[in-house]
Amino acid sequence: MSNQVLTDQFLRDLERVAQVRSDISTHLNNLAETITKAELAGDSSSGKLSLERNIEDIALASKNLRQGVFRLLVLGDMKRGKSTFLNALIGENLLPSDVNPCTAVLTILRYGPEKKVTIHFNDGKNPQQLDFQSFKYKYTIDPAEAKKLEQEKKQAFPDVDYAIVEYPLALLEKGIEIVDSPGLNDTEARNELSLGYVNNCHAILFVMRASQPCTLGERRYLENYIKGRGLSVFFLINAWDQVKESLIDPDDTEELQAAEDRLRQVFKANLADYCYVDGQDIYDERVFELSSIQALRRRLKNSQADLSGTGFPEFMSAINTFLTRERAIAELRQVRTLARQACNHTHEAIARRIPLLDQDVDELKKRIESVEPEFNKLTDIRDQFQTEIINTRDTQARTISESFRSYVLNLGNTFETDFLRYQPELNLLDFLSNGKREAFNNALQKAFEQYITHKSAAWTLTAEKDIDTAFKKLSHSAAQYGASYNKITDEITEKLTGQKVHVNAHTSTEEDKSPGWAKWAMGLLSLTKGNLAGVALAGAGFDWKNILLNYFTVIGIGGVITAVTGVLLGPIGFALLGLGVGFLQADQARKELVKTAKKELVRYLPQVAHEQSQTVYNAVKECFESYAKEVSQRINDDITSRKSELDNLVKQKQTREINRETELKRLKTLQEDVIAQLQKIEASYSSLLAYYS
Repeated sequence: MSNQVLTDQFLRDLERVAQVRSDISTHLNNLAETITKAELAGDSSSGKLSLERNIEDIALASKNLRQGVFRLLVLGDMKRGKSTFLNALIGENLLPSDVNPCTAVLTILRYGPEKKVTIHFNDGKNPQQLDFQSFKYKYTIDPAEAKKLEQEKKQAFPDVDYAIVEYPLALLEKGIEIVDSPGLNDTEARNELSLGYVNNCHAILFVMRASQPCTLGERRYLENYIKGRGLSVFFLINAWDQVKESLIDPDDTEELQAAEDRLRQVFKANLADYCYVDGQDIYDERVFELSSIQALRRRLKNSQADLSGTGFPEFMSAINTFLTRERAIAELRQVRTLARQACNHTHEAIARRIPLLDQDVDELKKRIESVEPEFNKLTDIRDQFQTEIINTRDTQARTISESFRSYVLNLGNTFETDFLRYQPELNLLDFLSNGKREAFNNALQKAFEQYITHKSAAWTLTAEKDIDTAFKKLSHSAAQYGASYNKITDEITEKLTGQKVHVNAHTSTEEDKSPGWAKWAMGLLSLTKGNLAGVALAGAGFDWKNILLNYFTVIGIGGVITAVTGVLLGPIGFALLGLGVGFLQADQARKELVKTAKKELVRYLPQVAHEQSQTVYNAVKECFESYAKEVSQRINDDITSRKSELDNLVKQKQTREINRETELKRLKTLQEDVIAQLQKIEASYSSLLAYYS
């Protein structure tokens, strides 16, 4: 397939999405301005309708859409060809592809009118701008030196936080941003750095290598950080062309077919579990055999080269469908819900206002006083929901911290079996040699880091499932409380106006009928929080997973690693030294190592469990408290706006004569203008659906 045809289609689709995003952003902004102007005009007429929350939410959503990108995170072990893949994807030899991963810095590739690299530091220094050649030269070191740094547990660039690479590339200009991470098997600190971006990206591109199918490190990472977390992962098996080159007779088609089939079986056996969405097997839509170097060579010679046989046409088609059809439509659906909500609130406020225009101040005050019991019922609903959230908070924090405590205390029961996957190759003569003892200790410490990190990460998956279930229950409760809340607000409207409340013609679904705070609590409006990377996370309109991550990068891990490795290495050393020359056999030494490690680990685990379970408790508590705070604020805002809407009318009637006909015309115009903007948003959204139908 011609790369030009493939690229053109991808760019057209991206441009289409970008255009719809821009159009809807403009319509949202116009909607916010329309309501804002009407509120200002209300100061000199019948008073404001108290739509401040709607204005704030749609203005923020408009800004987020305007600035939104599709963010792709590239993950993979060292020497998997991540940079070569990216260079092939963008069609230029842009990123250093010969950098040893120990020296790599996290690199964010985004659009810029000029070629530019900006290095951001973590020690307070001002960012530094470099040209591309300087960037490649300065941040590439000899592999031997990189290996030495790794053994010494040192970073090549400890003061560098990340690099921003800007480039005037069409793919980036249309709204793609790529995060190129360090190698996963470098250090656990780098693993945590990469993990910090996982929840904030639309898709993960997990790069593997055909010649090293599903290494232990890759399987560990997938099991601990990817599996069961609902992430969208594309597996890119790089260097597939080397399968043929590795054969004794590369021209033997039967041998090649057999070799490729064996590899495919290995990858499918290891990756199939990560390719299910809602119970459906999408393996063929998520796993791709790539020859990045071949694709890059062709593209460097001819940007319109045919990339058939490199795997890129199939991959680009799949990522195009995923980003521009699935994710874009899901995001814009939320925006449409937000716009409908603003339109409904405006319509309802106008419907309440018009019947009250003819009432004198005394009658109006009597009617307002008559609905005070109903307003008290609204605050009761708020308090009931808050109580449920707080009870859930306390239960989950206690249960999950106890789960962590039990998990840690039981690590010793399976340590001898579990640690076998992590312990370094044991050469006791190396340990007995003073010159090599430090290297052995470093290798052993790294093994413990991996063991503790992965065991903790495995536990976090259980914790996340429990939290996810709790938030889903709260989401269901939000819907129920929202329905009760709506009945009471309808009663308020009927008592104030003397008219039966009719269903809004612009409300088309049950979820549209929910009050705004309930929609947020149900996870229908997460865009209003500025998170374009995700939609409706865990049944809640905010990203509680990032709260966990920011609270303690991986639950309890920092303190556990420091404590455990510091305590274990000394006793292990003495145990091995005590074996004597007669026990130099590796098996005996290995058994002694594990035996001593278990003994020391079990002795220290109670302290670790006690100290770190409090960290877990606080983190889980923070997740629910953040949710409770936002829900409470939104309910309070709604109640306050309903009251102030009435107070505004009373104040205006007390200070001026309201021209009923003029006010009716103004309110009618406002309603028509708001509906017109909503119709434009609906049309833009529908046009995107039609484009892909």
